[in-house]
Amino acid sequence: MNNQQLLELLEAVRTGAIPPQEAASILGHSGYEDLGYAKVDHHRAARQGAAEVIFGQGKSPEQIVGIVNSLIGRGVENIIITRLPEEKEEAIRGKIPYRYDAAARLAVANPVERTLTGAVAVVSAGTSDLAVCEEAALTAEALGSKVFRVYDAGVAGLHRLLGSLETLEKARCIVAVAGMEGALPSVVGGLVGCPVIAVPTSVGYGANLGGLAALLAMLNSCASGVSVVNIDNGFGAGFLAHRINQMKGIGQ
Repeated sequence: MNNQQLLELLEAVRTGAIPPQEAASILGHSGYEDLGYAKVDHHRAARQGAAEVIFGQGKSPEQIVGIVNSLIGRGVENIIITRLPEEKEEAIRGKIPYRYDAAARLAVANPVERTLTGAVAVVSAGTSDLAVCEEAALTAEALGSKVFRVYDAGVAGLHRLLGSLETLEKARCIVAVAGMEGALPSVVGGLVGCPVIAVPTSVGYGANLGGLAALLAMLNSCASGVSVVNIDNGFGAGFLAHRINQMKGIGQ
């Protein structure tokens, strides 16, 4: 049950259209649905403002379809499926409605257009980081945030980043994605006043250690206001950026 459905149910109780006992029964059955292989959380949207996200890696196509149909049955839209490889995408094709981005390995099931609000900027150090960038950007957009993309603007050519400074200054939150030495988030954090979410990627040469070098560099950033998610975790960064973007001040 999403927030809108919950409000409609409560309003129906207030007006007397639905007896309290019936509403309690509806809510009692909306906690989760046990599919055997998954307990689908139908209260997550009411608790957290966003429905359950499906981690596609390790799940069979049939399990993914079953979970999606369970969520669709409760009226959930824009269901995010992360880490969905192309061979699994081919296996679910035609069984559920969705749109898919092969580079990001991300699908949005039961997609609907919505008004995007606020401003999140996703910045990449290099073109090789784009898959992680798009995972972050598409996640934030599916949740309802407006996203600006500033790609291939790493510190090896700092003028490229400075040329996009006006765009960055409009953002309420910035996702900075970089591999190699992972310097980009520190530079961005020193230029803007909004929170910066640093995403290390596994892009780099041998001593990059699969992204560990970038991760440690970002954890040791000297710029205030920079936080760090795990290696290649574009989804986590996009989700957090949306949360920050949608926050309101105290009393608003």
